[in-house]
Amino acid sequence: QVQPVESGGGLVQVGGSLRLSCSASGRIFVRNYVAWYRQSPGKEREFVAQRNTGGAFAYADSVKGRFTISRGNAANTAWLHMNSLKPEDTGVYYCRLGDCWGQGTQVTVSS
Repeated sequence: QVQPVESGGGLVQVGGSLRLSCSASGRIFVRNYVAWYRQSPGKEREFVAQRNTGGAFAYADSVKGRFTISRGNAANTAWLHMNSLKPEDTGVYYCRLGDCWGQGTQVTVSS
């Protein structure tokens, strides 16, 4: 199993954009389930977006049309592009590769 590492979080104003990165050794889009989850203060971890092993994408209704998963310039990187950010998008964002989870990166959206 490959341990993913997230980066790219930070503080952004409402309506702004961020790009989160998930990196791991090897070509992580090959034969890997790639997903992003988030945990907001006082809430359970929730699904945000995924690319399954068949290449199909799925997004939570709350982020559909605003967030996009893509492969980074390097084959060992996956990105989560987040646009039109809202205060309710605040939380710790986790990358999941197969059954392995990263440590998370904090995203804070200020109003």
